[in-house]
Amino acid sequence: MRTRDTRIVTVALALACAPVACRRPADAPRAEEGGGATAALHLRDVTEASGVDFTLTSGRTPSTQILEVKGAGLALLDVDGDGDHDLLAPNGATLDAPDAGPGARLYRNDGGLRFTDATEDAGLEFRRWGFGCAVGDVEGDGDDDVAVACFGENALLRNDGGRLADRAAEAGVAGKADAWSTAACFGDVDRDGDLDLYFANFLRFDPAAPPPPMEFAGVEVFGGPMGLEPQADVLYENRGDGTFVDVSLAMGIRAVEPGYGLGVAILDFDLDGRPEIFVGNDSGPNHLFWRRDDGPFRDRGLASGIATNAEGGQQATMGIAIGDVSGNGLPDVYTTNFMNDTNTLHVNDGDLFFEDRTQRYGLGIGSRPYLGWAAMFVDLDHDADEDLLVFNGHVYPEEITEPHRWGFRQTPLLYERDGERFVAATAERAGAWLGERHRDRTAVFGDLDRDGDVDVVVGGVNEKLRVLENDGAAGSWLVVRLHDPTAKNPRGLGARVTATFGDRTLVRWVHTAGSYQASNAPEAHFGLGDHEGPVTLEVTWPDGATQTAEANARTTADVAREAG
Repeated sequence: MRTRDTRIVTVALALACAPVACRRPADAPRAEEGGGATAALHLRDVTEASGVDFTLTSGRTPSTQILEVKGAGLALLDVDGDGDHDLLAPNGATLDAPDAGPGARLYRNDGGLRFTDATEDAGLEFRRWGFGCAVGDVEGDGDDDVAVACFGENALLRNDGGRLADRAAEAGVAGKADAWSTAACFGDVDRDGDLDLYFANFLRFDPAAPPPPMEFAGVEVFGGPMGLEPQADVLYENRGDGTFVDVSLAMGIRAVEPGYGLGVAILDFDLDGRPEIFVGNDSGPNHLFWRRDDGPFRDRGLASGIATNAEGGQQATMGIAIGDVSGNGLPDVYTTNFMNDTNTLHVNDGDLFFEDRTQRYGLGIGSRPYLGWAAMFVDLDHDADEDLLVFNGHVYPEEITEPHRWGFRQTPLLYERDGERFVAATAERAGAWLGERHRDRTAVFGDLDRDGDVDVVVGGVNEKLRVLENDGAAGSWLVVRLHDPTAKNPRGLGARVTATFGDRTLVRWVHTAGSYQASNAPEAHFGLGDHEGPVTLEVTWPDGATQTAEANARTTADVAREAG
């Protein structure tokens, strides 16, 4: 790892990025549904007042083919450069018109959890079947661009001063017309300062000639994924000017048997200064691509223990959550899976070895009745440890699931960290939203109203988007945003941020991947408990260089990389 001399850098307090009305005073009471003060762990549905009024299209309900059940993604980005998080929904389509869906929506964040439909203002014309999203600045011009994994050719929505237009073909990342990409992720894979792009691909599917049905638990259901041809993933190297070249073969990505890819995260999992690529696969082993020096990637999934669960079972990975659950400073990986199986927590013990500790942390049996999708480790109550939020929903139609009591629409799962274990929260404690049943898939997480806590936007299959305000977090907090003027990765995607205060040290990662087909806010969020003083930060940038900075509790701190 390359380390340079550290020094205290100026931390800009980003108070001007949002209107004053967006910032609730630290000691202000939180309004509960029905009145009164809320518990510390509480969210409420504010969709109706938010201005977000949009239904995600994913085929038709009831679903008849596998293409219809994976849902559509969401992305948080600062499209207009005003410092807050705008919301993008690329949206899907239908089997009879997979290239002519109802179209994408862009919602501009006006502050105070109020949004305005800015699709037309941004010139956004996207009507193909979109799935996962990745946000990154592909040419280092300071604007957030969006890669969209699609059924058919992929999209790259280039941001030109707040206007979004598909430039995938010119950039060289459109891919093949007969491909089906489900997830995308930006990361500086070759450590040259710009953002490379990975697409996880699923399987070969023809809407005009769908596969024959199969049997699940004695019931006839639509075919797939097992028995259908998986498609190889694609890794694109950024040439430095926002155009890309396919290096999948040269970099070893094509050396593995293709999986049914549904999620991808690019992070330095072993802290050696080089990022790895974790790929979550449906109905098969997960991949963990690792490389030595500048050689090609090799799949360490099986050798590392992260390819399967503790029993060696191949699972159906859907969503991905990253967090330091064990407190050893390394990124652990939680994956959501199919019903009648547990979601899985792989704890990172170092040297690219992961151990399945799902049961030890209390995350096993409770997830078995659910079919999990989006997931996130996030400190919702600001008590200085991260909670876990999971959204669920079945893939098989109601006439199949309900007679078997599988649950077509399902409630979310919220686990509160309690010492060495996680404990399931109830709707009575966390809010009515937790007891509501939906066909959920994707979710994005970020401080949408700039009051210091993390809010959520959730999307399901052919359901309206829901905006959940975190109105219960009572403790202190710190949000860290990075800026790197020395590289074409200005938000520092892939960086590791350590916060030290009192006798506590917490670690977060600046990455937008995870959840499910989503791109989250590129920030490091820390709950600080009752700490109100200064916080010492150590930032490990994507190339391994480190620096320190000082920040104060209850601020959004912008940390700029040192020049030189």
